[in-house]
Parts: sequence; structure tokens; C-alpha cells
Amino acid sequence: MSAGMVYGVGLGPGDPELMSVKADRLVRGAKHVAFFRKSGRYGQARRLVDGMLRNDAAEVAMEYPVTTEIPLSDPRYNQILSDFYTESTARVLELVRAGEDVIVLCEGDPFFYGSFMHLYTRLKETVPVEVVPGITGMSAAWTATGAPITWGDDVLSVLMGTHTEDELARQMGCADALVVMKLGRTLDKVRRALRVAGRYDDAWLIENAAMPEQSVMRLSETEGRVAPYFSIVVVHGQGRRP
Repeated sequence: MSAGMVYGVGLGPGDPELMSVKADRLVRGAKHVAFFRKSGRYGQARRLVDGMLRNDAAEVAMEYPVTTEIPLSDPRYNQILSDFYTESTARVLELVRAGEDVIVLCEGDPFFYGSFMHLYTRLKETVPVEVVPGITGMSAAWTATGAPITWGDDVLSVLMGTHTEDELARQMGCADALVVMKLGRTLDKVRRALRVAGRYDDAWLIENAAMPEQSVMRLSETEGRVAPYFSIVVVHGQGRRP
């Protein structure tokens, strides 16, 4: 029996209408659908395809063993997640070796800070894998502000809020345009770093971009606010223009 195919399918930032035609076709025709989610949760990727799956589609939920329970600096964190991704790969591989195609649902773009990348690196030398790109959450976020993120020769930097405060401030001071992801508990640290870099008054906070509950605010107007998981800070570039 020939092996099946793994498809890493980018679903875009949250609005099903922003999925590509190819992603829509693959999802609707899928016999086996795999997705990541936090334990006890429905899962954002799974929510995005509500009403799209075949009635007989088999679902493979891959539940993270940890999210924020252990600090990233703890050596156990990487080992626990490595074991989890190895086990998840084995579940997908079993289906593919039996001749089945498996669609792995990916929020945003599969190759942009997504969990699918950890499956991809473990699978790509063993079975056929195809990646279907998607619109990133950051693209939806800066679009929601109603202003271009870059002009001319602006340099765009994408930062994680999990960096140290000093490193955030250093990078923020070097870039023309900024995107800061992984906020939540790191938001106050990001605020302080933006102030040090002199970028705070120009920053925007976008929550749940391209979703029904989307909100767009000046970051300076959100003091004391706790950002939900799907939150991004952007600072627009002001570079060369005709």
C-alpha cells in the first residue's frame, strides 16, 4: 500500500473567508483532520473549520502537555514538548503509512511560529508533506489599524514578548516598523520596553484580529488591560514615500 500525504493547511488569521481556495477544498474533502489544542479546550484551529468538515471525518486532537505552567527557561519545557511532538508525529505517521491523507489544521501560516513546523521536520524525510500557506495573524492585525505597516525601505522586525526586556528595547530601537507577538503575561514588559525605545506612543494593540470580537486600540489607552491570547502590538513604519 502506498503512503498517504500530509497537508499542513494554513487557515488564516480567524475569518473563514480569508482561507485560500486550496485550503477550503482540502479541509472540506478531508477524511482525517489533525489539530493542536490546549487540554480541555475546543481549539482555535478546530473552531475555524466548524461546519466545513465531512460528516464522517475522523478528528485527531493533539493536546499540549504544557503551555505556561513551566517557564521557557526550565530545561524540562523543551524536553516535554519534544516528547509531545514526537508522539504526535507517530499518530499522524500511522495513518499516512496506512495509505491515508491527513490534513493538519494550522492557524495563520504553517511556517510562521506554528506548531506544525515541529511535525514537518519529523515527517518530511519519511512521507510526502505539502504545506499550504495562509494569511498570518500579524497581517490581519496591521490591516485592522487602517494604515500600512511599512513604507519604502522600512525595516520590519517581528519580536516575541518572551524576550528579555533589555533585548526587546534594543530591537525596538533598531527597527522602523514593529510587530510584537506572544503577549498575554508579557504585555507590561513590552510596554516598558517600548517606552525605553521611544516607541510607546506610536504603538497599537490589536486583539483577536479578523475575528468577530476584534478590537483595535492605541496601546497607551489600554493601561491595566490584560491582553487575550490572540493579541498583537504593531508600530507602523514611516519610511520613504513619493
